[in-house]
Amino acid sequence: MARRARKQVVAKAPVVSDPANARLFINRELSWLGFNERVLEEACDPSVPLVERLKFLCIVASNLDEFFMVRVAGLKQQLSGNVAETPPDGLTAAEQLAAIGTRAHAMVAEQYRAWREDVAPGIAEAGIRLLRPQDLTPEQKTHLSAYFAREVWPVLTPLAVDSGHPFPMLRNRSLNLAILIHREREKVARHETMVAVVQVPSVLPRITEVPGAGRFSFMLLEDLIAMHAGDLFPGFQVVGCSPFRVTRNFDLSIDEDEADDLLKTIQKELRRRERGSAVRLEIAHDTPAEVVTFLRAALRLEADDVYLFDGPLHLADFLPICGREDLREYRDEPFSPQIVPPLQEYEDIFRVIAQRDILLQHPYESFEDVVEFISEAAADPNVLAIKQTLYRTSADSPIIRSLIRAAENGKQVTAVVELKARFDEAPNIQWARTLEDAGVHVVYGLMGLKTHCKVALVVRREGNRIKRYVHLSTGNYNPSTARIYGDLSYFTARDAYADDAGALFNLLTGYSTPPSWKKFAVAPLGLQERIIALIDREAALGPKGRIIAKMNALVDGPVIKALYRASQAGASIDLVVRGICCLRPGVPGVSDNIRVISIVDRFLEHARIFYFENGGKREVYLSSADWMPRNFQRRVEAMFPIEDEGLRDRVLNEILGIALEDNVKARRLGPDGIYTRTRVDPAATNGSAGTAAKQSPLRSQVRFMELAREKAQAGPTLPGAGGTYHVRTPPGPRPATGGTPPASGASPPTPPPTVPTLAAPTPASQPTT
Repeated sequence: MARRARKQVVAKAPVVSDPANARLFINRELSWLGFNERVLEEACDPSVPLVERLKFLCIVASNLDEFFMVRVAGLKQQLSGNVAETPPDGLTAAEQLAAIGTRAHAMVAEQYRAWREDVAPGIAEAGIRLLRPQDLTPEQKTHLSAYFAREVWPVLTPLAVDSGHPFPMLRNRSLNLAILIHREREKVARHETMVAVVQVPSVLPRITEVPGAGRFSFMLLEDLIAMHAGDLFPGFQVVGCSPFRVTRNFDLSIDEDEADDLLKTIQKELRRRERGSAVRLEIAHDTPAEVVTFLRAALRLEADDVYLFDGPLHLADFLPICGREDLREYRDEPFSPQIVPPLQEYEDIFRVIAQRDILLQHPYESFEDVVEFISEAAADPNVLAIKQTLYRTSADSPIIRSLIRAAENGKQVTAVVELKARFDEAPNIQWARTLEDAGVHVVYGLMGLKTHCKVALVVRREGNRIKRYVHLSTGNYNPSTARIYGDLSYFTARDAYADDAGALFNLLTGYSTPPSWKKFAVAPLGLQERIIALIDREAALGPKGRIIAKMNALVDGPVIKALYRASQAGASIDLVVRGICCLRPGVPGVSDNIRVISIVDRFLEHARIFYFENGGKREVYLSSADWMPRNFQRRVEAMFPIEDEGLRDRVLNEILGIALEDNVKARRLGPDGIYTRTRVDPAATNGSAGTAAKQSPLRSQVRFMELAREKAQAGPTLPGAGGTYHVRTPPGPRPATGGTPPASGASPPTPPPTVPTLAAPTPASQPTT
């Protein structure tokens, strides 16, 4: 691992005692908007394939939905409830809402500029045509009129709004039409024009195929309904028709102390939250001002809560277009996850794990081995019990099927199902019932806490003894997202890990007193304190301290302050934070030695990896937890060390090392809170002293795909410690494997071979929230 230069700073008072320390924190909400802006950058990048740019536009829209439903809704509740508490950055709820409005309106404007000027013309040129009523031929109008009469009209319910008909309670995220009408054969004054609402039925596809030339022609359902609005109001003249969409507070509010049946309570809350307070109105930009004013008043919204769209509302509904097979040439080059050498040929997966710890890097290495682990456990007559946490899983999940089959085979099966996984509550309730019906012992974890850790424990009889096998992960047991999320899986049969996994399940399913952990650090039972202690240990080493941490979000105030203390002591700190980062790097005298990058690319960066140099006794940890208050205080999380030396070196030198060297998709965070794209410096060199090789583009995700293919093709005979395989390190010198890194300024050893440079980086595709 290349050593990063450190800056010696004059000792100052610790940041925790600085009365003006609010300036050292970036606002959480504005940092999230910055992440979505980075996603939008990918949608505007001409080097990204056309369909992938459309996909990024869809993701921006979907992300904004969740942000308004949860974060903006929460700030509005604080404001209405006169909650005076402020975050570490010191912004009040009103100040945050004002800043969010400015950033979000600008983001939406840029999103739709990209749609109108780039993506929409591009897909039209590719043969995907979005038709408006004025574009239709007579034959197409006849076809659509017949479809409307047959399929659409019977489903519609026109709703008048007047003194006798109050404004309807429109469902969250529902698409609607505001229709201005007045009676025919009567000359009525302007103020007598009436308003009606028609909800666009979600039970019908919004993308309506239209026969025509090209690959695919379609019309939006709301445009089709608007064409026939007069049929819905006989005796009235339609003056105008404007599509609009309502976003509501969608967060769960559950008092678990008063809930006798948590499952039934959540089901009731899910029905209620569809009709929470409105937080945003999206509407066509050419809507008459009186309609906008009418809807604002009916929904009790402020002017800044109204978002005008010059294009189709909610572009996320265009996501099905991205999956069309006839658009393959406009997508990223396909990639199939690879089978790692230790698992390419085996008769008994448990024997393989008993011989060596195994690390999988998803999505580059196949998640099917995790599915197979549970499947073999379900079928193996020697397996006595399976215990597993389930936070989010896929539709028709093979893991759920395996757990059901295991129970039917007479094994003791326990599933800790998290019913409160946001936006997955309904499917999780269904899975819980299905599992219970099959005889699986289903528990919902600890009261007041979300079970977010990813753990599976298999208990197996081998001869006259019991052997336990553990799978731990930074991501969910979800085969679908495992193909697009960057996570790490870890298999081990080490007794200490099995002891901790068993103790964790006992904590989740019973009333056991919190145990002392042999290897795990568990939230909310000391994980935050453990991380701060590890940071403080590096701070005590001064300029010899070294921290590298990769995560989704960095928000927790005490952890950020510990990182500031370590930087002030001279420790070198690199952070790879994909999303929210409230730490402000590069502040003189406070965070000079902290560097932060964010990588947004084809796959969602999701792994949590923490490295502490510990004076040469290097430690690498994986975790389900980001460094956020919710992970430390309101969730059950697990962090565990990688003790196999070969695997530890792989995580450090390959996974973290290559991420830090990304100069194609990485953005660097400045002290002003602004991210700037890293660029290849043609004058820079890499390699050992005297090497004249120019710096080349290195896109980390592309390199991970290349490495996965190389390892899979080389087969299971690759050398390496602990059943792993040798990996090549990123550009720059690093300590020899297993050795003590040189102190800053010392002459480095002769470097090993470097990662081959990329001739031309492949364009990007898809992150999600």
